[in-house]
Amino acid sequence: MSAPRVALFVTCLVDLFRPAVGFASVRLLEAAGCSVEVPIGQTCCGQPGYNAGAREDARGVARATIDVLHGFDYVVIPSGSCAGMIRAHYPSLLADDPRYAAKAQELALRTWELTSFLIEVRGFVAPPGPARTVAYHDSCSGLRELGVREQPRRLLKAAGTAIREPENRDACCGFGGAFSVKYDEISGEIARKKCSALAATEAPLVVGGDLGCLLHLAGRFQREGRKISCRHVAEVLAGIDGPAIGEAGS
Repeated sequence: MSAPRVALFVTCLVDLFRPAVGFASVRLLEAAGCSVEVPIGQTCCGQPGYNAGAREDARGVARATIDVLHGFDYVVIPSGSCAGMIRAHYPSLLADDPRYAAKAQELALRTWELTSFLIEVRGFVAPPGPARTVAYHDSCSGLRELGVREQPRRLLKAAGTAIREPENRDACCGFGGAFSVKYDEISGEIARKKCSALAATEAPLVVGGDLGCLLHLAGRFQREGRKISCRHVAEVLAGIDGPAIGEAGS
């Protein structure tokens, strides 16, 4: 049986701020028996415009994305936010488009968040890694739009990672993309509460599946002088070391 052909949708934040997440994702997908490609024409998923109300711009981006991702067995994304945009919102965004409505539905069925794909599609078990203790942060989009909660935890625990859950673990970190820019005071207060809850676990490392959330949390930890690091779950599972998110050289 041939290896499934997987398109890795890297995401804007990974491409611009944390390429190691992309390399870690490739390593994990290949270990799970996939043939991985990164389509050269991919850009943004269109979520910023969609959330800002620029629906026509978002539709244009969605159509281009659909074309670029055509022909792959699966599309895998190391982000619940971007995966949620394609899987949960493309079908309604293009529902009245005679050329792309069916294509949007079909792409949605082939699109998966990384940890969900590894567990639910490939039955992947992460290899044992160094013993470590982490606190896990669930992104709102991954949790609420895609039902991603236990999948990353199962992978981490199988690799020998102990997980400490913060109080109100389902609470938002305050990022929300453009929300953190438009409503910075509200965003900052939400982040303060979330970081306090994560710090109370006394775990030295916060792990999550969305780089936007992790950048937001890492910045808050640094401003508060807390010695807590942040890493994407793909990096931890793939054993990719180096500076943590937000640290010099990252």
